[in-house]
Amino acid sequence: MNLWETVSLAFSSLKANKLRSSLTMLGITIGIFTVILVMTAVSGVKLALQENMNFLGANSFQVSKFPIINFSDPRERFGNRPDIMLREATRFKDLMAGYARVSVTTSRGGRRVFFEKENTNPNVSLIGTDENYLTSYSFEIAAGRPISADDVNFARSVCLIGEDLKSSLFRNKDPLGQVLRIDGNSFTVVGLLEPKGSAFGQSQDNIVITPISRFFNAYGRAGRSVSCNVQGESPEDLDELQEMAIGAMRIVRGLLPEDRNNFEITTNDSLVKTFDQALDMVAIGAFVISAIALLAAGVGVMNIMLVSVTERTREIGIRKSLGARKKAILYQFLLEAVALSLFGGIAGVLLGIVGGNLAGQLLSAAVVFPVGWATAGLVVCCGIGVTFGLYPAWKAASLDPIEALRYE
Repeated sequence: MNLWETVSLAFSSLKANKLRSSLTMLGITIGIFTVILVMTAVSGVKLALQENMNFLGANSFQVSKFPIINFSDPRERFGNRPDIMLREATRFKDLMAGYARVSVTTSRGGRRVFFEKENTNPNVSLIGTDENYLTSYSFEIAAGRPISADDVNFARSVCLIGEDLKSSLFRNKDPLGQVLRIDGNSFTVVGLLEPKGSAFGQSQDNIVITPISRFFNAYGRAGRSVSCNVQGESPEDLDELQEMAIGAMRIVRGLLPEDRNNFEITTNDSLVKTFDQALDMVAIGAFVISAIALLAAGVGVMNIMLVSVTERTREIGIRKSLGARKKAILYQFLLEAVALSLFGGIAGVLLGIVGGNLAGQLLSAAVVFPVGWATAGLVVCCGIGVTFGLYPAWKAASLDPIEALRYE
């Protein structure tokens, strides 16, 4: 028998047992689908992180009580840290004046905004800040004016709104000069923000910005920590500015030389690194789960092939009596096992890529085709077919033709 005949016989056998072959391939498909799904989504998110890494604005870092992104319990790790009070943030801003632009910020999410008979869903972010916020976080004014230093000093009830609020509350009206109500507090709209779109599934246009002094008048200062965004002139200044900011904040907090910092410095790079570490842990978990699934699927391939050898014992005896060599029979059954695994793997790769990109779109991630992981998945499938199909193939090839012909 030549190679083509061997391949043809292998595929004919699989075709003759469609249901059994499909169920066997399903196990392989699930295992490969899991890892390709996760790795596609992870790759898309990482690519989006690299392309949009300026979460804090260009040339910026943030000083805050807690890390911006923290996957452990902050109360357990940082519970003893005192809040950064507004007076401390203001003094820090004064100390950094002349070296960097500092914006002080606090916020409250899940707000519902009312205008006349219209209202929003309770998912609006209310941000209390100062005159430097728009520049620090790369916002632009579409109409009206930004918040000024006088607005902050006199705690004026003014606000800026994002595009989402303009669309939902002011369909046929000019928002400028209109009065909004949030938690019983009134704010006059003095400016509209240019649309920024979404970042990882969260809209950056569903916000209301008001002077931080007005925010504290409305909600009080107890239990509220202020964060400070520090923006330099160029990336080359950031390392020096970070050292300066640490020293200034230690002075503001009254720390002794031997005391540890009771605040956090967060940069764009550290945010990306934190996200990467979390995504890597997700990928490891998916790899372990898929490895277990593939191991179980491999055992299933071996069982099905052993059943196939038993069912076709008489056929093997006839072929051997007609001159089929041991090698040809070994190759035939080995090809059947590899084909089962490979077809299941191809289905898993295709479904995983589609599913991973769909999942990534929910987080506004980039569309990717993980060539490396797809190739690795197919190679693993071939390895499973060879590993778990070798014993049944060897058993079939080693049958004694006379005993095989007697098999009923």
